[in-house]
Amino acid sequence: MNRFAFKLSSYTLKSLSGFSRARLHIQGQENIPEGSVVFCANHFTRIETVFLPYHIHSITGKQIWSLAAQELFQVPVLEGLLRRLGAVSTDAPDRDGLLLKTLLSGYAHWIIFPEGMMVKNKKLLKKGRFVLTDDKGNIRPHTGAAVVALRCQFFRERLRRLKASGAPEFHRLAAELDIENMDGILAHSTHIVPVNITYYPANPRENILGSMAKLLVKEPSKRVLDELMTEGAMLFTGVDITIRFGTPIDMAPYLNDPYLESMLTVKRRVRPFEDLTSRQISKRIAIAVMERYMAQVYSLTTLNHDHVMASILKHYPYKRDGIDRYEFACKVYYAITCLVLNRLCYVADPLLHNQIHLLVDDRLKQISDFLALAEKTGVICMDGNRFFKDQTRFYKLSDFHAIRMENPILVMANEVEPVEQAQICLKKIAQKPYIQIRQLVKSRIIEKMNMDFTADYAAHYIAGESKKKRIGRPIFLNQPFESSGILLIHGYMAAPEEMKSFARYLHSKGLTVHVPRLKGHGTSPEDLARTGYEQWMESVEEAYVGMRHSCERLVIGGFSTGAGLVLELATRVADFEAIFVVAPPMRLNDMGSYFVPAIDAWNIMIKRINLKGMAKEFIDNHPENPHINYLRNPIAGIHHLEKLMVQLEPKLKLIEKPVLVVQSRKDPVVNPKGTEKLFSRLGSGIKEYYLFDYERHGILTGKGVKRVYQAIENFVRQWV
Repeated sequence: MNRFAFKLSSYTLKSLSGFSRARLHIQGQENIPEGSVVFCANHFTRIETVFLPYHIHSITGKQIWSLAAQELFQVPVLEGLLRRLGAVSTDAPDRDGLLLKTLLSGYAHWIIFPEGMMVKNKKLLKKGRFVLTDDKGNIRPHTGAAVVALRCQFFRERLRRLKASGAPEFHRLAAELDIENMDGILAHSTHIVPVNITYYPANPRENILGSMAKLLVKEPSKRVLDELMTEGAMLFTGVDITIRFGTPIDMAPYLNDPYLESMLTVKRRVRPFEDLTSRQISKRIAIAVMERYMAQVYSLTTLNHDHVMASILKHYPYKRDGIDRYEFACKVYYAITCLVLNRLCYVADPLLHNQIHLLVDDRLKQISDFLALAEKTGVICMDGNRFFKDQTRFYKLSDFHAIRMENPILVMANEVEPVEQAQICLKKIAQKPYIQIRQLVKSRIIEKMNMDFTADYAAHYIAGESKKKRIGRPIFLNQPFESSGILLIHGYMAAPEEMKSFARYLHSKGLTVHVPRLKGHGTSPEDLARTGYEQWMESVEEAYVGMRHSCERLVIGGFSTGAGLVLELATRVADFEAIFVVAPPMRLNDMGSYFVPAIDAWNIMIKRINLKGMAKEFIDNHPENPHINYLRNPIAGIHHLEKLMVQLEPKLKLIEKPVLVVQSRKDPVVNPKGTEKLFSRLGSGIKEYYLFDYERHGILTGKGVKRVYQAIENFVRQWV
């Protein structure tokens, strides 16, 4: 292999990767050891033969050679590139000798795909054993990688012993193997490193390659279409590709067989692995090693939303009246939290984020897109908010070369099977009854909110500035019987303590009341400065779902910024009876906020010239309740408040449920004229506006609050 040609081809690939929309994530590269390495990787697409050597070379700096199917060398466009990148045909006559010499000398690392083919259906297990199924039947994964690594380690150890004994055979063997740097070879070992490549999303989609094929070929075969639609999607439609390296398998311990030990030590010339006994021993060892690296390759799968949903759908019990979409979403949500909290497998980064959107409006369209694909490929039939599953689609295999296009949901489910603990977890959750899963989701959300506060408080506590922990702790006031519920959202720079008096009042009237903590609040101003309004929305959404699972009828309300968040939520959900908002912000009289854009621009400029000490990130705050509110107001937080109101204003007309707006005529923070404007834009046919004469912003605390409480209670009673 010409090093210059290899680097030139790598440079070409780097340049071409700029045209690809694929997003690459590499994990576990610290597991790559020194010495001789055979990388064993799963094989789902042809493009792995090209991009995997390039990326491993980028990490190790070594030439990376690979075994590739002979049919790839019959494609003129690929042949030259593959050869320059170190790909060797599986049918090459000098393959075994080349593998041993380049691997032992450290001249190159090797990639071997142990399946021996593209596993398009991802069907790998049969009765607990690794068995591959294609259009020709069932076959076992290849043991070639194990044999290559075992042979390499055998000759390394034999050279070490021959050198120590001073046997003449040492020089003959070194010359036969073309070894130059003997000390470097003897200082290391031979390892197999399992590698998993996971794609998300992995389903075929329209792309430029598929479109060109349809134009150039009148009737392309299913196989051609499947490969162009799948692999073109990987390159040109924005797929996440995760390459994960596993724990290296040291081959040295596998030489501890008495017969192999005798061959290692003998000083005369021997022909290892050629007599019947050594072939039987090496075969036994190779099978054991193969089972080990295959298990690790597939346990490294990075699970994503599609994996979870496909597995839940596969194991969902049969229901004559179909599957409720929200019930399905609850099981998906709970399953993801179980996988992450219990660390049952590797998960894609999106699963580490808050998943509450799955239960609210599915704004990222993860469930919608999955169900649309399932319906398009005949796995389900939609009927409003329910769908009916065709269970045969999970057991009846499609044509091997078309399955990725004809039944991608099955391929997704198959990929989870070897990840044993995740598979067991998903199956159990799929089969839980709806009543139980609702309760589990509720408990998990409440647990999460409490744990989040505890973790945030510990991480961001500032002695002498952070309030007592009870100030920021979420408030749960439950009734001993099934009752109507009130969800209360506190204001900006405040905490649940701000709503405690009102919450107790409503609870005394027989209502279940929940006051969540908004992310970034109840801890420190620095925490709030790092938090966006989208995270405040997620805090409200979590509490909303928790209350939906607790009460038959729900009214949602909030104060100040909390009122804005309640209105924002009401534009996206409908499972509540009415809304009340107190001092909802539309315009701020706080003069400091008018200078925020200028201050923010100044901060950006100062930071760019590395004078961060001059940046003004906080302004002083003089709150009405200093025992609750922050005394420093982060500029970033005010900007996020403004962003919230800007995106809310045009959506107010979408609110159709009854609304009560409460405002103080002499509010020093929220301009009543802005509140009137907000009120006029509400789309609700039933809306009321109460105006009080208190000279403060916080009219839910302090003197005369009972009048406000009673006005809100009277409104609430109309709907619950």
